[in-house]
Amino acid sequence: MKKPMLRFHRTAAIVLRQYYLMRGSPARVLSIFVWIVIDIVLWGFITRYLNTVARPGIDFVPLLLGAVLLWDFFARVMYGVTMAFLEDVWSRNFLNLFASPLSIREYLGGLVLSSVVTSSLGLLTMIVLASAGFGLSFIAFGLMLVPFVVVLFLFGIALGIFGSALVLRFGPAAEWLIWPIPAIVTPFAAVFYPVASLPRWMQWISWVLPPSHVFEELRALVAGGPLQGTALLWSAGLCAFYIVLSSWFFARVHRAAVRSGLLARYSAESGA
Repeated sequence: MKKPMLRFHRTAAIVLRQYYLMRGSPARVLSIFVWIVIDIVLWGFITRYLNTVARPGIDFVPLLLGAVLLWDFFARVMYGVTMAFLEDVWSRNFLNLFASPLSIREYLGGLVLSSVVTSSLGLLTMIVLASAGFGLSFIAFGLMLVPFVVVLFLFGIALGIFGSALVLRFGPAAEWLIWPIPAIVTPFAAVFYPVASLPRWMQWISWVLPPSHVFEELRALVAGGPLQGTALLWSAGLCAFYIVLSSWFFARVHRAAVRSGLLARYSAESGA
């Protein structure tokens, strides 16, 4: 059977719905920035204190605050996808959406574009706050930083789609599964320490997680080492694989929900 053509105006309609939701609720807009500000301020003062007690020549601002900023960006990307999805869960809007000609690809595209907007606003806020308040500067890295941000963005998209599929599969009561995902990934992603400091079995898991390669390369750059393009290519390939896999998983869960009638009776108690 021929696949339906991807129509951008349908994807844009999902983004427009999120815009109207945020415009009508200042609390939703504040939630984009509040936790970001708290994290940057907290870790900014921690790094400032560590710089006062560390031996000369060690600067914790790029090592810790920079890592926190980028990891927060990854989490905002993931939550940007899942929050847009959960808005439809909480309003029980799935039947209305999928009774329309909207396809799964168009719907997921709308979730991703919504996340692009919210995570970009969050990233800009973090950079301005970290630069103005604690002297964190990315100017020295220039365009070299872009591939790292793109990899974290893509991996956040993959986990956001996967988390949304879990909630669609197990019902709205399973939304608690989404919130701890970044915390579960953090020990394996080597955000604050090198992969070599992990036990061997954790290193194997880190090897298949794109963020671990990002932060390893960033630490090498801060130390004055060269940029290793191989690691970035490997992490980008992993991200592409995970996006395809999570999208396939979401589509499979959706088909099962349609065939079983779960989509029509989706409620807090539902679950296949």
